[in-house]
Amino acid sequence: MSGNEYRIPDLSGGKIFRNEITVKKSRFIASAGHTAGVPASDAFIERIRQEFRDARHNCYAFNAGKGNETAFTGCSDDGEPKGTAGRPMLNVLIHSGIGEITVVVTRYFGGILLGTGGLVRAYQDSIKELLAGLPVKAPENTVEFECTVHLSEMHIAAELARKYKGRIVSRNFSAESCIFRISADAGIADELKRELARLCTG
Repeated sequence: MSGNEYRIPDLSGGKIFRNEITVKKSRFIASAGHTAGVPASDAFIERIRQEFRDARHNCYAFNAGKGNETAFTGCSDDGEPKGTAGRPMLNVLIHSGIGEITVVVTRYFGGILLGTGGLVRAYQDSIKELLAGLPVKAPENTVEFECTVHLSEMHIAAELARKYKGRIVSRNFSAESCIFRISADAGIADELKRELARLCTG
């Protein structure tokens, strides 16, 4: 994913997306929510803490802004050894390119010590598995559409996307053509479509 592309969780109405893994009998319950802004992140963290208030650790990480920015990020080990939970979780989150997201990993100790390295891997794996299944979408002020062009016209489509500050989300090739999925600001998407139709024969 390039620096200009990012997604947000497709979770409306305060919906929570959840995944659980078990590592040496310890349960790691990862919860994710769509949180646009730090106050929304704080509220989500408190919501999960209340739900799992019997747990010893509710570690968290959030990126409340765009997925390609780090101005509104934060994390906490919540009682785990320093650097074994929050920061590893945040690193995975930032590299995912997903913005406006908060994740909380609730840990129930299973009686077997994992060590610092084991904790880092467990918290990272918990977030990776969560994000692998998380439904995502483009931010609300953008639209996505597909454009099929001949292979010889790929450079035209790519240049038009850049001209209109659009983002090429994906490319799917066939023998003679390429299907671009393009994300663009809703206010200029129609004009970009018209230019693509005018200059490309696909």
